[in-house]
Formats: sequence, C-alpha cells, structure tokens
Amino acid sequence: MRFLRIFIFLLIPGFLLPSCKKELNLNADWEDVTIVYGIMNQLDSAHYIKITKAFLGPGNALEYAQIADSSNYRMKLNVTLEAWSGSNLIAIYPFDTTTIDSKDSGIFYFPNQLLYVNDSILSPEYTYTLKIINPESQEVISSQTALIKNFHVEKPFAYQSISYDAGKNSKVEWTSAEGGKRYQVVVRFFYLEAPTSNPTQGVLKSVDWVIVPGKLARSDEGGESLDASYSNDGFYSMLHTQLEVDPNVERTVPNYSLKYYFIVAGDDLNTYIEVSQPSNSIIQEKPSYNNIENGIGLFSSRFVQVIDSINLSQRSIDEIRSNPLTSDLGF
Repeated sequence: MRFLRIFIFLLIPGFLLPSCKKELNLNADWEDVTIVYGIMNQLDSAHYIKITKAFLGPGNALEYAQIADSSNYRMKLNVTLEAWSGSNLIAIYPFDTTTIDSKDSGIFYFPNQLLYVNDSILSPEYTYTLKIINPESQEVISSQTALIKNFHVEKPFAYQSISYDAGKNSKVEWTSAEGGKRYQVVVRFFYLEAPTSNPTQGVLKSVDWVIVPGKLARSDEGGESLDASYSNDGFYSMLHTQLEVDPNVERTVPNYSLKYYFIVAGDDLNTYIEVSQPSNSIIQEKPSYNNIENGIGLFSSRFVQVIDSINLSQRSIDEIRSNPLTSDLGF
C-alpha cells in the first residue's frame, strides 16, 4: 500500500519563462491507469469488482465522465481471485463481466454499469489475491486482502424484548473480529403499513437507525471487548424524520420488529474511510489511500453480523403513540 500526494503549483510568473511557448497544452500524453474497487465478504452470494480506467481529452471532463467508453476498457480484462493458505495456492476463481442497471445519477455515466462478478464461496481461513491482466499491454494489476472472521455479540441477543425508554441510554456489546478494524451498528425497525380503509392489507416496511456510526478496535487481531452507548431518544427522532404523517394509513408493530446489524470494515477499508473524511485542519491537503499494485483504488473486506428475532417492548410501542415526535404517525 502507498499514499499518493498531488500538489498543484501555480506560482511561476510568466516573466521567468521567456523561452516558453505562449500556448500551454493541458493534455499531456495519456497514460493507461487502471482504477479498481472491490470489497469482499464471504457471506455475499456474488462478489463484484469495479474496474475502470482514467481518461483524458480536450474540453469539459464532466462531459467525458457521462460517456461509458471514456471509463471502460474496450476489451475484456482477465480477472481472477486466488485463494492462498500461507504459501500454498488453494484455488483460482475467474471473474466474468456483467451489467447492472441500478446506478444512481451522478458525475459518471448511469444507470448501466459494467462490473466483474464471481459467485464462488469464499473462506475466511484464506487470504485472497486479486489479479487483473490487460490482454493488450500484458500489465498485471494486483492487490491482496484477508477476510473478516465471525465474532460474538454479547448484547443484544435474539428473542429478547428491547425497550427504548425516553431520556435514557442503551448499550451494545461485542467482541472484535479477527481482521476487523471499524464497526458500525445499525438498527432496522420493521412496521406494517395499511390503508385505514382496509387495515388487513398491511405492507411490511422498514427504516434504519444508525446507533454507532464508527467504533475502532485497537487492532485487527480480534478478541477485544468493545461496547458503545446510544441515546434511546434517537429512535423517536429517527421515526419523526423518516416517516411521513399520513391520515390515510395506519401503522402497527409486528413481532420480531428489530434487527441489529454489526457492520465491520477491514483495516484497508478503514484507512480508506479515514483519509477520505473532510479535514478539520486549516491545512486542507489530505493524502489519498491506495492499495492497488500498478493501479489505483481499493481492495479490502467487510463482514455483517445480524442479530434478529428481537421484539420492541410494549412500553416502547406505547411511547411511539404518546411521544410528541411520533404521536401523529398512526401507530
């Protein structure tokens, strides 16, 4: 891995360059730079790698970004994932191309996106080496990551009833995972929504509440006891923000209405997140993180531990109905 710093100097006045031409060519010779992004999770049924290239041309770069051919290679790349146990090669998994049509609008072309995909079962007992070979240049772009192993959550646990008592705090507790560095905890709240004219035609919906935006382990070796507190009032504020008042619908809370998602980022992904955050310093220049050999981008791992089958207590359901923030939401 390496850190790249880009400096732009505009401090040379024209009179110091009397022998230079008056025309300045901003488009230097183009260089093939491969851009790679992939996050591996052994629980995923399919594993995706996004591979594009840098582009250069005269005119507005934003217009080029809207053209798929500006970012995509014209030929299919040779993409494989190697599973290693120490120095022993266990398996080689080839990737094929696929196109998704669900990318949101933005600077780059949408909604179709070209990705490389593989549906092999991955094991956290191995490390994985990504290899990309350009068939024209024969250049090899590579990176390596370990996967995050399973871990134990002490609190909450399945089949319990949880109360979000207003004005108080609650806590989550877990043991850090081997290979995991950053933790985010999200509560997903499920509810049934039905028209008041036909209450039996309820549709199951959900909203997410981030209770731990980011908690760091001291290392990625695993086995560390971690915990985080959160304000119960945030539950009612979340419902107030995410649900609309609608006198034509009624909402009910079903059994097992809560799921807790413990989302874990590997060390490289955590570093990428940290260096990508806005600077709080007067010095705004920040390094960009890269762990791709002969390219730029990120190849790392994540893991999601789900604690489900949790009930919201009747006391908290009553609080939804009476709390000034949520009393008009039809529960």
